[in-house]
Amino acid sequence: MEYSFKLHNGSGCLCRKGCGRQDKQLNTYDWLADVPGNEKESDLVEVQFKNTRKGYFKNSYNLTLNKGDIVAVEATPGHDIGVVTLTGGLVPLQIKKTNLKPDTEFKRIYRIAKPIDLEKYEEAKAREHKTMIRSRQIAKDLNLEMKIGDVEFQGDGNKAIFYYIAEGRVDFRQLIKVLAEEFHVRIEMKQIGARQEAGRIGGIGPCGRELCCATWMTSFVSVSTSAARLQDISPNPQKLAGQCAKLKCCMNYEVNCYVEAQKQLPSREITLETKDGEFYYFKADILANLITYSTDKSIPANLVTITGKRAFEIISLNKKGIKPDSLEENGSEQNDRSSNDLVEQESLTRFDKSKKKKKKNRSQEPKEKKNEEGKQQQQTEPKDNVQQQPNQQEAPEQQKGEKQREGEPRRNNERRRHNPRNGNRPGNRDRRNNPPQPQQQPQGE
Repeated sequence: MEYSFKLHNGSGCLCRKGCGRQDKQLNTYDWLADVPGNEKESDLVEVQFKNTRKGYFKNSYNLTLNKGDIVAVEATPGHDIGVVTLTGGLVPLQIKKTNLKPDTEFKRIYRIAKPIDLEKYEEAKAREHKTMIRSRQIAKDLNLEMKIGDVEFQGDGNKAIFYYIAEGRVDFRQLIKVLAEEFHVRIEMKQIGARQEAGRIGGIGPCGRELCCATWMTSFVSVSTSAARLQDISPNPQKLAGQCAKLKCCMNYEVNCYVEAQKQLPSREITLETKDGEFYYFKADILANLITYSTDKSIPANLVTITGKRAFEIISLNKKGIKPDSLEENGSEQNDRSSNDLVEQESLTRFDKSKKKKKKNRSQEPKEKKNEEGKQQQQTEPKDNVQQQPNQQEAPEQQKGEKQREGEPRRNNERRRHNPRNGNRPGNRDRRNNPPQPQQQPQGE
């Protein structure tokens, strides 16, 4: 039973033969898979190997091959194991895309892989990690300024490809001799860039998605610092560099859009003259077509934001010798413009502030509850207790009046009360002014 994948735009459906396993940036779709006689259009077949290595081989034995078949192909020496990714009329177009010469001699496809071939391939594949670690130690002992990033064994195990990274040229002739004696295989050294190494290792970028070099990018274009300058990105190497320690590839995605938008803005070196004074360029929101001017060249003072159209109008007036009253149109005050950039609107710590507020509210809750309970108790107290309070307050006042009548000053009484030497006995109150006689009893008794 034939299954088809329908498109929502109504243009037709996709053939299941053209779809294959998602192999990241090496994945291809055969749009001509459901066309009758497509397999006979060309005898060339595209075969994929480990990592990002692909090759084109000739189907000289007229084998019936479909996408996803594992085949044994010709190699030097021996044979290699790969997966068929494309057949038919699209293969010559892919060869043209890779800039291969038309006189290139293509190797042959031997057969569809047998179980014995797959067993040898798995054994050779299991040796790759140990071989890579050992080769790094050997390169370090030989004091070579290079880093071996990956090792790939051929399907029959007779050959190994060593992928390395180096800033300059490296003389690895001695290294090849040592590796051949150590592993007893044929050695091939292949230099790759830092971006290709990051694509092989993979990872998650600062955007939260998988790295572009590990998913869909096949050709790497050099990224220059001018791309950051045109987009008004701060020249911070920690933010501009990716996991490969090179400038991020995504900086090239929107450069053309910024270049077109920047043509609608005046030059940064032009100063605007008004009756209030001269205004100098401070910053610009290129995509929003907004420019901010300052009255000082180096310090942000009296910032005013206007559109690019208004800036060109003021420049044309200044050329005629006319100075407008202000930068804003009709002398109106500048309106607050909220940015559409999510990074500028929200900060990464916006959720922490809400947590702090919740903690503060929780700490204030018991205090508020206590205050409410106190108010309720005051409201529920009987009136008799309320009337008794002034009587309780009058009692100490009467005692104070009686003590003052005795002739003692008020301050001396307070000092005597709080003096720990005097104690709390009632007879100690009058000892200073009226010293007690030895034969008499204290007045308190």
